[in-house]
Amino acid sequence: MTDQQAPQATVNAKSSQEPRAQKDILGYLVLIAGVGALLWGAVAAVGTGWGFWAYTSGLKGVAGAFLLGIAAILLGLLQMWRVRKSYTRSSRIRCLVGMLVALVYVGWIGTFFVKALTVPAIHDVSTDLADLPVFKTLQLRADNLDNVPGADDPKMRGLTPEQRWAMVHQKDYGDIRSVRVNETVPVVIAKAERLAKARGWDVAVSLPEEGRLEATETSAFFQFKDDVVLRVRPSDTGEGSIVDMRSVSRVGQSDLGMNAKRVRTFLADLTGTVTAAQ
Repeated sequence: MTDQQAPQATVNAKSSQEPRAQKDILGYLVLIAGVGALLWGAVAAVGTGWGFWAYTSGLKGVAGAFLLGIAAILLGLLQMWRVRKSYTRSSRIRCLVGMLVALVYVGWIGTFFVKALTVPAIHDVSTDLADLPVFKTLQLRADNLDNVPGADDPKMRGLTPEQRWAMVHQKDYGDIRSVRVNETVPVVIAKAERLAKARGWDVAVSLPEEGRLEATETSAFFQFKDDVVLRVRPSDTGEGSIVDMRSVSRVGQSDLGMNAKRVRTFLADLTGTVTAAQ
């Protein structure tokens, strides 16, 4: 190599390293964005549960992290296509890890978004719409009938919020009804208390003589609280009991179907085979 060729080789080496450095930077960005989305979403949820900020702020954080995760996936796909032949192994791994972490988070949160589109935007579920089980120890939220769906629906024009709620409830949760069990009221309440405690619920009151149980279930991350009241009365024939249950979320407009799921599963475990009361 001549003295003139040496500087030229050095220039070529530097110029070839600059694009690679730029590619590595993008790989790091994908990794940071993917992992950052997961951490952002987790902090938003856990921070809400610990009371650091309002639940609305926590939900915004989860949504923001969701968008960041999507951006990480799209950027990663674009980057891997652009440099599909010249990408180094380490850069490819960084990009893939970032995309995978983002995909896990986006997929998980995406299931909640899909669920929100398939269930009614209500947060109060009851087996008896005509004679609602009443909370006496726990307090029903003051805004329980605010923002009930159907206010702009011509078919519900003139209906009160409670009537709209009952119509939406009947349409989507028509299978949730009072059930009959061949056991006395005190026996049913005692069994319900055991089931509630086994689920980790905080039992506020259990009164076999009144046929009433009230309890609260708390979610894992956001620490959302849903209140439950169980009402058990002797059947009209004197044989067995009629069981009604109501589950209400303390915050939010839509419960993503959780209260309906809670009522169904609890009554199924309580009665063995759920039979609607006639």
